[in-house]
Amino acid sequence: MNTQIMPNSDSIHELAQFWDAHDLTEFEDQLEEVTAPLFERKSETVIRVHFQRQEFDLLRQMAKAQGIDFATLIRLWVLERLAAGAPESFVQAS
Repeated sequence: MNTQIMPNSDSIHELAQFWDAHDLTEFEDQLEEVTAPLFERKSETVIRVHFQRQEFDLLRQMAKAQGIDFATLIRLWVLERLAAGAPESFVQAS
């Protein structure tokens, strides 16, 4: 029987140190099966958008100036246009 207890920490550093020195099989008696999903996928759709190199470079510069990722900037622009042009019944909070 194992006398050690698995750490109960949120520190990635502490957990990494612990698991670098131990093997999960040392703690089989402390494990419990989880039947409910821990992580759920968002109901999103990912799309691909093609840009010319110059357009993409400009987009990255604009996003960087705002302190956000270029994909976030594109999404914000699209959501703004959708909100401006869509009937109220179609606009949902993001």
